[in-house]
Amino acid sequence: MATVFTKIINGEIPGRFVWADDQVVGFLSINPLGPGHTLVVPREEIDQWIDAPHGLFEHAMATARAIGTVVRDVWQPPRVALMIAGFEVPHLHVHVHPAWGLEAFDFSKAATDPDPGEMDDAARRIREGLTAAGHGTSVPAS
Repeated sequence: MATVFTKIINGEIPGRFVWADDQVVGFLSINPLGPGHTLVVPREEIDQWIDAPHGLFEHAMATARAIGTVVRDVWQPPRVALMIAGFEVPHLHVHVHPAWGLEAFDFSKAATDPDPGEMDDAARRIREGLTAAGHGTSVPAS
């Protein structure tokens, strides 16, 4: 059975995409821990990061770094968080989001009903930043 992330990747469930290439996608979390909270997800369904084929995990991390750089530039937090938890969905995903403190890692504080306009704006800002940084070939229109 396909994971919820596979359904998002396949367009069966809507997502706010900021990155798409042949190996991974990046889309905003529906329960963000902060503005611009992005999930980097392999197209291939892999449950645990240690089971990712050589090269795929490294590509996901390079993508997370590119997105994280934009998150830092746009929101200017003291840190950009990077986390692999893996309990929410059994499909490898890397969380990238701004962090102003350790509470930024507490999923119980994630937004449960984020403002759609703010989410659209965050996705737009990330796409624009990625395009400006030279990643335009991996940046979807929306």
